[in-house]
Amino acid sequence: MATTDKNTAAADAPSERYARGLAVLQQIAGTERPAVLDSLADIAPDLARFTVEFGYGDIISRPGLTLPQRQLATISALAAMGNAAPQLRFHIDGALNIGISRREIVETFIHASVYAGFPAALNALTVAREAFAARKDSDDADAGPVAPATPSEPGTTRYERGLEALARIDGHAGEAVVASLQDIAPDLARYLIEFSFGDIYSRTGLDLKSRELASVAMCTVLGTAGPQLRVHIHGFLNVGGTEEETVEIITQMAGYGGFPAALNGIAAAREVFADRAEDNPEH
Repeated sequence: MATTDKNTAAADAPSERYARGLAVLQQIAGTERPAVLDSLADIAPDLARFTVEFGYGDIISRPGLTLPQRQLATISALAAMGNAAPQLRFHIDGALNIGISRREIVETFIHASVYAGFPAALNALTVAREAFAARKDSDDADAGPVAPATPSEPGTTRYERGLEALARIDGHAGEAVVASLQDIAPDLARYLIEFSFGDIYSRTGLDLKSRELASVAMCTVLGTAGPQLRVHIHGFLNVGGTEEETVEIITQMAGYGGFPAALNGIAAAREVFADRAEDNPEH
């Protein structure tokens, strides 16, 4: 009996993973008692524990990305998936709690229109509006209305601006996508350049590395965009991201898009890393 009691006590004792995860979750939630612990207590307390231990103790606590980068990846993924509004609301609040600005959140969701479509972007912005409104009486220094962003290169046409951005960000991988459309859907190629890169990527409010981080997260969790994921892994590396950061973004997506999506993402990353190693053998 004593042995059984001892084993039970050991099982009930908070694990190191749990303690580590809870500390990060508390930081993101801005409260000592995050709601997930109580919301699942009556039906699936083990899932609450797994969320803390795995989601935060194992994944979010990993080195390789800053906590703001991880929150940006999370809201990007949830916006693109479009089926997890309560979780998106929690992580919008969490992003604000750790210093991500309203402008950056809004820009992330506008960016999602390229990868997940306008309905997903509009729904994410609806959730963001609710989150912002709930904090309007706080001491949030970023509490004013989000002003419109402008292209970072005024005085150029949308096409010129987009073509330059495509070449600078995604390089040959992006140019190959455009070239592949010329014989069947040249207008789609033009829209890709004008809208995706001329209108969206050229906006202020979110730096290029953050935009490509968001793109990698979105393409990973969607699970239907392997070729595009490879293009944006190239893009992320081209604008200052590292292979370690790439692997961390995709690994984190296991908690949001599931392990199959993350495994497929890692397979895409492996291909990109190998291609770049062949092109730059000295590196």
